[in-house]
Amino acid sequence: MEIKNNEFQRQFETTTDDGITLSIEYSLQERKLFITRINTPEDFDNDEVVTEFLKEILNIAEEKRQKVVPVHPKAAAFFKKNPVYKELLPPGIRI
Repeated sequence: MEIKNNEFQRQFETTTDDGITLSIEYSLQERKLFITRINTPEDFDNDEVVTEFLKEILNIAEEKRQKVVPVHPKAAAFFKKNPVYKELLPPGIRI
């Protein structure tokens, strides 16, 4: 999966094999990556692709030694389902 970091629009972008464009909007503050919105088409229901997209973004954040704050409900649900990534949460945030 190829991910493009569009810093101007503050979003990560990828295109699926079907040609569908997905994006995840973010905000950076004090070495924290706030995931604020997950943009998918209304008729898109492939949660596996969104999960893989989030995993790739979290790997990027881990390489940059950033903490991740999931503001969007889908991102918070991802952290609940994948406790391996809870170490990326800043201190004091529990999901």
